[in-house]
Amino acid sequence: MVFWTSLLLVLMVTTVPKLGFFQALITDVVTIGFYAMIAYLNIFVLFPKYLKDRKFYWHFGALALVAIILTPIKTMLLVLFTSGNEEIQSHYIANQWYIFISLFFVGTSTTIYQVMNDWLVQQRDKKELESQNLQSELKFLKSQINPHFLFNTLNSLYALTLKKSDLAPEIVLKLSEMMRYMLYECNEKEVLLSKEINYMQNYLDLEKLRHGNKMLINFKVVGDINDQKISPLLLIPFIENSFKHGINNQISQGYVNLELTLAGDDLMMKVENSRSPSLPKTYEKRSGGIGLINVRRRMNILYPEKHHLEIKESPNTYLVELNLNLSNF
Repeated sequence: MVFWTSLLLVLMVTTVPKLGFFQALITDVVTIGFYAMIAYLNIFVLFPKYLKDRKFYWHFGALALVAIILTPIKTMLLVLFTSGNEEIQSHYIANQWYIFISLFFVGTSTTIYQVMNDWLVQQRDKKELESQNLQSELKFLKSQINPHFLFNTLNSLYALTLKKSDLAPEIVLKLSEMMRYMLYECNEKEVLLSKEINYMQNYLDLEKLRHGNKMLINFKVVGDINDQKISPLLLIPFIENSFKHGINNQISQGYVNLELTLAGDDLMMKVENSRSPSLPKTYEKRSGGIGLINVRRRMNILYPEKHHLEIKESPNTYLVELNLNLSNF
């Protein structure tokens, strides 16, 4: 309504000097009425019937036919409402081709508008669907992670209870903290990096209790981590794999060295662990490889073009180096 009213005012600026206010108002209302008629007929009838099925020739042919039918009707009404002004009446009759072109132009313009509007709606729906699919995929990846950690932690507790160790209560306490974090924090898109590091520390403490002197564990954090945020449980798979391959029957004493360095929004993580030279050299295809595949996928979704992961292997060590930019997460 606002559009048609605005167009009426624009037309009257040019017609009032020629026809006077009253006749100009009537003829311009007729003109706007016919424009609206072909526009809405096109949007609600012709467009759905022909253009939705990509019948372009039929659509524009029908549009031209409607304009041809409306042209003499509009001409008759304009002549009727300008009685007494033979010059203007003759002008309308002689220039019916202009009336036809203006009607066809309005119809074509609404076609272009409708095509563009439908395209924008499709793009918006596509982006919403992609976003929903990504969120579903992230939830699925996280659902694979959480039971994995719980399973390993319960294994640690089980090993100590078999030994009737006095450390079992401490493990239960740390396990409860980890479960609380997974249940109440990890459903969020992002968590404080300090909380993620606290979870990692609990995990490392559990591994220390489990392996005792068989495993040397060093954990170092450099930089101000208090206000920074990160996707939950993103770093844990690297630490978990380091323990899986850092100790076995062929290694008398294994080790895991973990270092986190935060410089501004850039997080650098290094995880180095011992390995047996006789083990297969393909890092991701062994036990636990699904964890690395999942975390790679999560980083591609959450941190596109903002991360670099490198895994280096030597006969006696594995080294994981991850650079992650946490800005605008």
